[in-house]
Amino acid sequence: MSTTDTLIDRPFDKRYVIKRKLGSGGMADVYLAEDQELGRRVALKLLDDRHASDEQFVERFRREAQSAAGLNHPNIVSIFDRGRAEGTYYIAMEYLDGRTLKELLVRNGPTPIPIAIDYARQILGALAFAHRNGIIHRDIKPHNIVVGGDGRLKVTDFGIARSGASQMTEAGSIVGTAQYLSPEQARGAPVDPRSDLYSLGIVLYEMLTGSVPFTGDTPVEIAMKHLSQVPEPPSELRHEVPHDLDAVVMRALAKDPDQRYASAEEMDADLARVARGVAVSRETEDAMTQVLAGVGVTAAQTMVTRPRAVSPPAPPPYRAASSYYEEPPRGRSIWPWLLALGLIIAGGIGGFFLYTKIQDQLNANKPVAVPDVLLLQRDLAVLKIQQAGLTPRVVTAADDNVPRGQVSQENPGGGSKVGKGSTVNLIVSTGKPRVQVPNVVGQSVTAAVTALAGRGLDPRITHVFSGEPPDTVTAQQPHAGDTLVKGSVVHINVSRGAKPVPVPDVTNQPFLNAKSALEGQGFVVGRVDIQSDLASGVVVATDPPPGTSVSKGTKITLSVSKGPATTQIPDVTTQNQGDATSILQGAGLTVAVIFDPVTDPSQDGVVTSQDPAAGADAKQGEIVTIHVGQLSGTAGGDSTTTTPGTTTTLPPPTQ
Repeated sequence: MSTTDTLIDRPFDKRYVIKRKLGSGGMADVYLAEDQELGRRVALKLLDDRHASDEQFVERFRREAQSAAGLNHPNIVSIFDRGRAEGTYYIAMEYLDGRTLKELLVRNGPTPIPIAIDYARQILGALAFAHRNGIIHRDIKPHNIVVGGDGRLKVTDFGIARSGASQMTEAGSIVGTAQYLSPEQARGAPVDPRSDLYSLGIVLYEMLTGSVPFTGDTPVEIAMKHLSQVPEPPSELRHEVPHDLDAVVMRALAKDPDQRYASAEEMDADLARVARGVAVSRETEDAMTQVLAGVGVTAAQTMVTRPRAVSPPAPPPYRAASSYYEEPPRGRSIWPWLLALGLIIAGGIGGFFLYTKIQDQLNANKPVAVPDVLLLQRDLAVLKIQQAGLTPRVVTAADDNVPRGQVSQENPGGGSKVGKGSTVNLIVSTGKPRVQVPNVVGQSVTAAVTALAGRGLDPRITHVFSGEPPDTVTAQQPHAGDTLVKGSVVHINVSRGAKPVPVPDVTNQPFLNAKSALEGQGFVVGRVDIQSDLASGVVVATDPPPGTSVSKGTKITLSVSKGPATTQIPDVTTQNQGDATSILQGAGLTVAVIFDPVTDPSQDGVVTSQDPAAGADAKQGEIVTIHVGQLSGTAGGDSTTTTPGTTTTLPPPTQ
């Protein structure tokens, strides 16, 4: 739009109220707006008046909305609406409160390695989703990646994205920023999802090192380097970059798409391995070797196809702006200069390769010395062998004494004289031998320790409470199938059985209530019946006693009352008082004595009757009353004595 002030604080297309300008450039202006229908903030992108009548710009603008609108993914900017109003075209998109990855790289320099891996994996998630939906982005670069305050990335600007089957790219045209375009884009050839993976490889390279691998004064110069030069591995610029991460980047940057990752998912799987400290796939190791050896870089590939003059190229993409929504102004066309420069470079390269071929023929039989590359890093050793005019052949093998990634053996050895182009065999150490962790979950602790020690691993045992049988392995870390260096520790959890719980107090409760409570807590209940003063059916005691810590499943024996004990009352009539008392007390009864006056001397001191009668059942401690004769001359009246333990005879009351 030509007049910014006329748009502020007024409705646009009967739905949006523009609040302020966020950024602008040669193609479009971007505004913060309120969506009156849905009550949310949006970024409203309006095509500039100068381009609203240009079919190519309108097509790119339309394609941006169409490509992203169907991609609902947490790492892809959401497109809410598109349309035409007030003489121009617009896109309503998700408002992103963040900075571009390019801004962060310019401000902070190289990214911490774990964060770089995380960012790359988020971008791969977005690309995998887009590729599955038939969309190739074609312009992956830090300028088009927005980093939110929560660390979530959003891939933006699908302005040059197209269906994978589309052939809309003009032959020979270079679309996208030169520093991030793939070799096939530089040649103007058809592209597929692997082109996006190459561009992401450049982005990951820049996150790790703070710089892109190829620079130059002109887009053509940079494009030529994409076609013909092998980049230094990131670890040459930042030594803490691990070898496996080097391998991921170098495979992504293969000149030949067939040597790259076949999909975003495959590249993400390797980055996941690097994040866990696990070796990358053998295919990635081999691809890195081929990339460093220059496989796929040919004279033909260094030629940039001449642009056709049927239509102007797409405008230059975003620069690293102070805000994500800013775009650089469109400059004057440089294509006539690029075409002339490309022809000059093509001619120079042709002459160079002709000269090189002649020199190679002259020096073919001249012997060269094999460089000594023992203990050098793999990528550096390969480069030195190549620089000597020799062909490196790399295999890997474990070595207890040589660190991972360094050359442990070289044949022919350093200093040997061989013909130019000869093969030099290098064995690169993978470090100490690695073994696969066996699955020991479910095994006995003895069997598990034996299996781990047999692989050269160091088992560390932690005893835990578990529902599994005692001495059974319940878990392990690392997991089965992971590969570890021999001697590595593997932690295993070994069951101690169920966690002990205290026996609840169920005494003085009815048996059925106590049984239900114990079984509800996982115990097994047993029963024995005993005599007790408690009522019949009441729990007298538990074994183990209440409060004892036992495992679930333990048997708890309940002692249940049968009620008080009973005995048959013995017959003590005709017995003297002392014998009768002893007999009754021996039966657990309490004796009460009543003296009755008698006149017969033979009945003096003798039990004449008892109550209850002999043969009746009585509870322990029940009172049995005996009547004892007493001569009337010595008895002054009736007297009663209760004898619970010892017999006491009270004198009769005074007459």
